[in-house]
Amino acid sequence: MTERVPGPVLVMGAGAVGCWIGGCLAVAGVPVTFVGRPRVLEALRQHGLVLTDLDGGRRTLAADSLTLAAAPAVGSAPTLVLLCVKSGATADAAAQLERALPAGSLVVSMQNGVSNAALARSSAPALTVRAGMVPFNVVELGPGRYHRATSGTLAAESHPALLAWQPVFDAAGVPLTLHADLAPLQWGKLLLNLNNAVNALSGLPLRAQLLQRDHRMCMAALIAEALAALKAAGIAPAKLTPLPPAALPAALRLPTSIFRLLAFRMLRIDAKARSSMADDLTHGKPTEVDALCGEVVRLAHRHGIAAPVNERISELVRAWPSDPRPRSGAELRSALGV
Repeated sequence: MTERVPGPVLVMGAGAVGCWIGGCLAVAGVPVTFVGRPRVLEALRQHGLVLTDLDGGRRTLAADSLTLAAAPAVGSAPTLVLLCVKSGATADAAAQLERALPAGSLVVSMQNGVSNAALARSSAPALTVRAGMVPFNVVELGPGRYHRATSGTLAAESHPALLAWQPVFDAAGVPLTLHADLAPLQWGKLLLNLNNAVNALSGLPLRAQLLQRDHRMCMAALIAEALAALKAAGIAPAKLTPLPPAALPAALRLPTSIFRLLAFRMLRIDAKARSSMADDLTHGKPTEVDALCGEVVRLAHRHGIAAPVNERISELVRAWPSDPRPRSGAELRSALGV
């Protein structure tokens, strides 16, 4: 890498997204420390890190080249922290960072949802926290093996220190755009992420699920409720697909033969892709449904309207441990009343 690296990076939450972004930076020569759960760290110690993508790319890091830690080291001073834990772990992770790092340390929340950066700020007021957005899907294929199954460009809330990082991220193959106001992008991404619950309950890969009209009808109903809540709140979500957000429900409801033609770019998804929520259900881990569908419900309630479909699918996801069975599109539509 010819670009000057501003300093070391700490990945707080070495899951699929953290391993992918941090791994790309490490391959490019950035000093990266991965903080993660024992299962992931042990896999990295044994197998190293292999990164592949839907474009045919492959990058590898030998196990002995990785810097791994169970927690951020007290007194360490990374120039940049990428907060990549699941939403439910945000407060605890931010508090750990504040105890370990110097005041003012720059943290970018590369997490789903729209509220994690604010939660991190309230949990760690001494740190400088900026919101971020990861548009692509990363799948864990095996121990130490992570695959980017969709495309997109990272985004973050502007901060002067991030300007020096942009050429580094670009050279590492994970371009980063900066925005004065990230909220429209976050809400635009959240609209698409409402499908995570549908995908998790379907038991299907993402592309196969999107090619089933009944499952798309469920996604359309979730997005329509979210759009109504956003309109009531005066929030305009960004356009993250070839279609504007307001057109998504109608497009999703189209017959599959027409949808396939209209949404060919949306369907540029690797056959391996599945939602992180599907992985969470498979592994018996807490999901982020409250940070996605739950966020829609709370926004709607704040503005005096209801979001019953988002409420009901949240209940179904939470009930999965006691009823762990995939739902066909017809079954899910019936359960959601759409």
